[in-house]
Amino acid sequence: MLDALKEDVWRANRRLVDSGLVILTWGNASGFDPGSGLVAIKPSGVAYDAMTPADMVVVDLDGKVVEGTLNPSSDTPTHLEFYRNFPGVCGAVHTHSVEATAWAQACREIPCYGTTHADQFHGPVPVTRYLTKEEVAEAYERNTGRVIVELFRGRDPLAQPGVLVAGHAPFTWGATPEKAVENAIALEAMAHMARLTEELSTGRSASPLPEYISEKHYQRKHGPAAYYGQKERTDDSTRCWN
Repeated sequence: MLDALKEDVWRANRRLVDSGLVILTWGNASGFDPGSGLVAIKPSGVAYDAMTPADMVVVDLDGKVVEGTLNPSSDTPTHLEFYRNFPGVCGAVHTHSVEATAWAQACREIPCYGTTHADQFHGPVPVTRYLTKEEVAEAYERNTGRVIVELFRGRDPLAQPGVLVAGHAPFTWGATPEKAVENAIALEAMAHMARLTEELSTGRSASPLPEYISEKHYQRKHGPAAYYGQKERTDDSTRCWN
């Protein structure tokens, strides 16, 4: 099972590069196996084209390395906060993709201006508060995760599978590493479309999509009576690892 998880995490990291979301080594993907309580994640600072599945580092939920000879990503403590606090989340991604990072640096949530956004996220993409001096000085990466978890109290993280960390960059997640990458791709496209929408709304403020339209689009794809696409299989390829 761990070999399969490491393979999936390696593929997810490679897809980030292939999708143009990662520059240099600015990004990482991880995957969580709830059965063992173990996480596989990209090694820190290693070039993507040099990595193999065997290079993925396996840690427990306390961050202790249990398999691998390389250091895990410096963002590992952030990923672990997701797996400890977001039920059903078994994949996570961090990038510094240009469009989404620009919104994070502006400390602005991404409004839902159209149905493309509504098909992917239930509502705006939220933005966290800035971390305090104390949170940055000690356990910075873990506190980044805690600030995200704090923001998502009372929210469904699978309905809003991504966030902008103020002044920093986006994180996304999903039921699998592959789904977390797909949400990162979608988030970057949504950020780009939102910026263009605001630029084209010359002389007036861009208006969010009416809620009755956004709700229809989200529910037809993700709701209990969803009818978009094909019914998902019930094997392990569409579920959290277990």
